[in-house]
Amino acid sequence: MTTATRSRLGVAAPLAVAGAAIGAAVLLHVRDPHVEGSYGVCPVYALTGWYCPGCGGLRGTHLLTEGDLLGSLHSNILALPLVLAFVLWVADWTRRAWRGDAVRVPGLERWMLWAFLGLMAVYTVLRNSPWGGWLTPV
Repeated sequence: MTTATRSRLGVAAPLAVAGAAIGAAVLLHVRDPHVEGSYGVCPVYALTGWYCPGCGGLRGTHLLTEGDLLGSLHSNILALPLVLAFVLWVADWTRRAWRGDAVRVPGLERWMLWAFLGLMAVYTVLRNSPWGGWLTPV
């Protein structure tokens, strides 16, 4: 098997992931998560009444598929950067697979992981406080 054939076969995995993501985006576009019970209930919100860092993520992604950038940011401010990071990562994975290179998995230093977890904790507390009303999902 030639290197070109091997690299093109390696592109199947990132293209499958991209296809699954596009399928999920189409599903979110067609089936509106704003409709009560359309995707179930967040277990954290159901048990505690608190919005978790992911609450509003489906609605934010749905609004992105409709082109409503501000509405998406208002539903969950993390939806847009996470979707953008995912798209860039899959594009890089596809390019590297086409060239025959190994996938590049983003690495996190230990302090970055703790900073991220701390940021998520602050985000969760803030969006559930009286001062963070602008962060609550729509």
